[in-house]
Amino acid sequence: DVADAAAVEALVQRTVDHFGRLDVLVSNAGIGGRSLGDGPVHLCTPEAWEQIMAVNLRGTFLACKYALPAMFERGGSIVTVASVLGMVGTQGLFDTHAYATSKAGIIGLTRTIAAHYARQNVRANVIAPGLIDTRMAARTKATPELAAQVAFWQPLGVVGQPRDVADAAVYLASDEARFITGIVLPVDGGWTVQ
Repeated sequence: DVADAAAVEALVQRTVDHFGRLDVLVSNAGIGGRSLGDGPVHLCTPEAWEQIMAVNLRGTFLACKYALPAMFERGGSIVTVASVLGMVGTQGLFDTHAYATSKAGIIGLTRTIAAHYARQNVRANVIAPGLIDTRMAARTKATPELAAQVAFWQPLGVVGQPRDVADAAVYLASDEARFITGIVLPVDGGWTVQ
């Protein structure tokens, strides 16, 4: 449970105990959607707001909070996963304001970490996926109106694959990205160039 501070702290400690160090954190847990009660602000339930913030934003905060000290001695790389909706807002059929706000918060948190911890040789970057073929995308793919909207927003004309996000995370975590920190990398089929 990424919203549980003790659980996240224990996870990081188990990792350090097992491997002797922590080089990379990829914070990728996330929830959202209308099925939880999310929607435009005036329709979003307080319960949905709290639950989405707890997993998406608090979970990312806790993962970074407990991973950072383990990286201070040797340096490290943090990769967080936000969303294109945290960059462009939401509209129409994608009006899930709690989700978009939590993902915008992840972008702000990660960029602040990048600035603050750079002198300790810790890099922090954000991936902002568009629509990726996961369980969270099932409603979109199954609804013709949503699928058409995504086809317009993602001019490459396809839904991304989990591998697209994974490859971006591997790159940002690797030494090949050693001079990159504080960026937001859209993996969005061109959504953000619209």
